[in-house]
Amino acid sequence: MLDTARHTPDDTAESDINQRIADRVRALRAARSYTLDALAARCGVSRSMISMIERGAASPTAVVLDKLAAGLGVSLASLFGGEQEGAPAQPLARRGQQLKWRDPESGYTRRNLSPPGWPSPFQLVEVDFPAGARVAYETGGRDSTMHQQVWVMSGRIDIVIGDALHALQQGDCLAMRLDRPLIFSNPASKAARYILAIGDAPAT
Repeated sequence: MLDTARHTPDDTAESDINQRIADRVRALRAARSYTLDALAARCGVSRSMISMIERGAASPTAVVLDKLAAGLGVSLASLFGGEQEGAPAQPLARRGQQLKWRDPESGYTRRNLSPPGWPSPFQLVEVDFPAGARVAYETGGRDSTMHQQVWVMSGRIDIVIGDALHALQQGDCLAMRLDRPLIFSNPASKAARYILAIGDAPAT
């Protein structure tokens, strides 16, 4: 009897995402000639945790990945990779090809919308944020200035930048620099969805 079960692209993306993160973190660390100890000192993540992440033996949270990204001088979105080794980057990313990842701590999911590896000054990410979820990013200082805009597609998101609270409703768009502690939370009883635009070019 033939097995007619089919696996969707989303299933495939979620099943190998930890290995993609592992390969990406290891490659970025090697490109910068950082030892495990040096990266641990830069980002505040323990040497043992970084080693486990690079082996694909851990499911890191969004907060841990953000610390790693800051230590490596890249955006959180770039840690998910997605490009195929040896294959030229393409300007089009179909919906089924876009990598999706779920934060094991808060339950929020993020989907990398931008074509992986394509040279561009910004990246787009789609986020589904559950009701009651909260994520606190502690990193403030980065080697390069990074900018982010949040556009709420549905629901409500509260964002605290430093000491400033911004309560965002559907259709609202907030621009920010990633130079202070940042907290995302959903105080509503329904899930929220928003788009992140991330870039490292200085604002004019």
